This record gives sequence, structure tokens and C-alpha cells, in this order.
Amino acid sequence: MLSVQKTQFMECNVSDSDSEPILVDGQEVQKCSQYKYLGSIMHDSGLLEINIQHRIAAAWLKWTEVTGVTCDSKMPIKMKGLVYKTIIRSVLTYGSEIWPVTQRHFQAIHVAEMKMLRWMSGVSRIDRVRNEHIRGSLGVRDVADKLQESRLRWFRHVKRRPPEYVGNKALSFALPGPNRRGKPRQRWCNVIAKDLNACGLSEIDVQDRAKWKEKSRKADSVTVRDKR
Repeated sequence: MLSVQKTQFMECNVSDSDSEPILVDGQEVQKCSQYKYLGSIMHDSGLLEINIQHRIAAAWLKWTEVTGVTCDSKMPIKMKGLVYKTIIRSVLTYGSEIWPVTQRHFQAIHVAEMKMLRWMSGVSRIDRVRNEHIRGSLGVRDVADKLQESRLRWFRHVKRRPPEYVGNKALSFALPGPNRRGKPRQRWCNVIAKDLNACGLSEIDVQDRAKWKEKSRKADSVTVRDKR
């Protein structure tokens, strides 16, 4: 049974002039431009910016819920970092395993995270404290490293599926070859290829659990050296 009043549909990269209505028993189904699915925002433009802005807003909402801990001057700084990694960063990076992020996307996430960390540390940009020192005092790794770790973890999970897995054909892909003329849109497999190259890994290494863990995982313990 289908309820037309509760049903919507979305078309990607299709203008309103080319769109055709969908009728069910003579009733037109409402068209939408975006919807939420499992915590992620699906937009008809197919762009990632909408979903990233949604995750940033969700992280700020979660941050305001725990300000009693993160903004308490009597709370140990390491405890604040632990609360951030456990509660806030998990919301900020939710679903990032399949994000085809670009430098612009990472910059938006980086700016939002550093605002939170500076506020938690009780410093501002006027204090001229480097980001590395703030992360070191809180024990928080750079968000770029954590995004890369989550992508590679999901990539290894997908590649180690048995051949008879029901979704192998639907989710199969190949790493990109040489770039063609022009600049195509960033794809997930392009990002994975860069991650593998940066970590010194290849597709055949997915079967070596110890090597993959050693090369791809980033510890959250950060050491800050005094350069004086």
C-alpha cells in the first residue's frame, strides 16, 4: 500500500522544465529537492556541500549540549578532548567514509572544528596560539587524518567481502586510471587512490590486517614540542 500524501520523489540534475510528474491512481506525487536518509542529506544537485553543512550544524548542536563540560575552566583539558572525540567529532564525521571530499570541503570542516577546540581551550585567534598546540593540549588529531582513516577502513571492509556477496555487483568499482582531458567531478575512488598512495598501501594489502592497521590508523595522542 502506498500513501500518496506521505510519499515524495527526487530527481538529480534535472531541471523543472524537463521533469515529468508521477501519477499514482490519478494523484500526483509531490517532488522534493532534498531529504534525509540515515542521518545524511540527499540533494537533487548531487553536491556534497549540503550534507557537510548539515553535519557541521549537527556537531554544533551537540557541542552546545555538553558546554557544561567543554567550557568549564575547572575541567581537565584532556577530559575536554576526550569528550570532544567521543561525542562531538563522531557527529561531525558521521558518514564520512563515502564522502568524495575536496580541499574546499575539508576546509569547511577544519574551520568548524578549530572554532570548537579554541573555545574549549579558552583561547581566540587574537592570542596567536597555533592550531598544533591547541590540538596537542587536547590530544585531538587533525580531522583530515581521521577522515582518511575512516575512508580506508570502509574501503578495506568493502574489498574483503566474499565473492558471493549480494551487493558486490552493485557496489563494485575500479580505482581511476590516468586523468582525461578536462577536470571531472571528484569521485570517491579518486580520493581513495590518493589515500592509498599517501599511506603506502595498495589493494592487495587489504588481506594483511596488521599492515593495514599500522599504515592507515592515526592515533589521537599528539605530542607538542617546545621550539624555544
